[in-house]
Amino acid sequence: MPELKKVLDRFYREYDFAGRIMNDPIEFPRRYNDPRDIEVTGFISSALAYGKVQLFRAVLEKIFSVMGVGPCDFILGTDPRKLRRLLRGLKYRFNENDDIICLIHILKEVLLRHGSLEELFMKYYRDEDLNVGQGLSGFMDELTNVDTSVVYGSNLHPPGLMQFFASPRNGSACKRANLYLRWMIRDRDIDLGIWKRVPKNRLVIPLDTHIARISRCLGLSARKSPDWKMAVEITGALRRFDPEDPLKYDFALCHHGISGACKGQKKAEACKKCVFNL
Repeated sequence: MPELKKVLDRFYREYDFAGRIMNDPIEFPRRYNDPRDIEVTGFISSALAYGKVQLFRAVLEKIFSVMGVGPCDFILGTDPRKLRRLLRGLKYRFNENDDIICLIHILKEVLLRHGSLEELFMKYYRDEDLNVGQGLSGFMDELTNVDTSVVYGSNLHPPGLMQFFASPRNGSACKRANLYLRWMIRDRDIDLGIWKRVPKNRLVIPLDTHIARISRCLGLSARKSPDWKMAVEITGALRRFDPEDPLKYDFALCHHGISGACKGQKKAEACKKCVFNL
């Protein structure tokens, strides 16, 4: 493991973070300076960040072009009727037009009640928690408890809407939710760090197929199912390398997989040339 730490640290130090921003949904919240705008655009961006980058980027571009220079004020001043007109026909994979509209409606209701998404998260997070799991569960519970009747005609929570709100309570790896928390809490490299009350070492890695594949290859986890337990296990392994900032390795590891450099097959020819080959 000491040798792996050396390799990971070198990979982290030499990684071209700036060069990869345009291939990552964090490009959207990074466009704004007001923390209120960063919060809401970050949540929407992470919620839709699945599938091919070029596809969800087009959807996000449409949403944020409609919201203009002040997305938070736009959300607070809009309603589903106006959104249907401005975002007519906009959908993405599992998310229908009404699901996207309802996501924005839910954010509005939460902002009106709590003032910010950070305040809602801090309602459930405790300093003694080992990680953000408890805070995230409560955060998602409250988001999904918002009455959706104004959008769907009755208080419905269809699959396309619930797909935005994965929770550790259900065992989900919560890849996109943990990605959002990394953006908001971690204050180094490309992350935005606007939430100051949660330590970086309470974060849990945004676990996707790329991280799961590389982690198995590196011996960071022996688990087969990419769920919350696996995400916590990988984070724990990385915490041994950097107790204060274990997720510093996440962006580079994930994009190493996205780039196609990792095939996830230990006997593959590519492994012989892999930067992580010890």
